Amino acid sequence: MVNSPDDWQTLERFVEIRSSWLTLIGEKLQDEQQRILDYWRVEKADSVVIVTIQSDRFILPKPAYRPGVGKTTLDFPGGRVLPEQTTVEASKIILQRELDIKESDITSLEPLNQTGWAINSSFSNQKLFGFVAEIDSQTIVNPEKLTSITYINTASGINNLLQDLTCLQCRAVLLEWQQSI
Repeated sequence: MVNSPDDWQTLERFVEIRSSWLTLIGEKLQDEQQRILDYWRVEKADSVVIVTIQSDRFILPKPAYRPGVGKTTLDFPGGRVLPEQTTVEASKIILQRELDIKESDITSLEPLNQTGWAINSSFSNQKLFGFVAEIDSQTIVNPEKLTSITYINTASGINNLLQDLTCLQCRAVLLEWQQSI
């Protein structure tokens, strides 16, 4: 039997810290067994990750430094969805920012999910939206923006890419796309 959300009651919010990136909330909750629990959660903007393909290869930006892991990682283009944006609008802006790909160079931008996947449902409200962008084969992508490694859109190329991707969200979106083809 699945408990309804009404089984837990918020008794007190003992801290709320807001920034432009997130809100950290500390609360006292009473669960369905009447236990009082201190619970911490984060409210964040939703995010998108875009599997980007041109002809027979994946297009990835140069590895970037990630403060969360303290090192440079290889990732698909991705980022936050601002409150005033749709996920499609955010995806187009991210492709322009990270790869210099103009909207007119995108031949297809397809969502892998419509409602978003919960990234960490016990800790955050943030959802991940996956997209697949196909770039016109005649478009010349700025080589200064690209990783130096080429990943071909084949089973072995996908396996090589999975070995090199650090970000679990990027890996999950790639695997979801692979399942859909």
